[in-house]
Amino acid sequence: MPMPADEIIALIKAGIPDADVVMEDLAGDNDHWKATVTSAAFKGKLRVAQHQLVYAALGSKMGNELHALALETRTPDGA
Repeated sequence: MPMPADEIIALIKAGIPDADVVMEDLAGDNDHWKATVTSAAFKGKLRVAQHQLVYAALGSKMGNELHALALETRTPDGA
């Protein structure tokens, strides 16, 4: 079953409270998403560590209800 954008955003914000999350439905099917996540929590972290924070926020949903997620992470200063 597809996972709506608002549920994905809520999970990310629960794990990363200051996150600004922009979702893009890549296939028009509510099942293939791109998330652009901006957070100060990413500052000083390697890209892989930033992505791990997002995946941790998504928990068991990643790979189950949510199985296709392109991820872009940024800090508020654009890094």
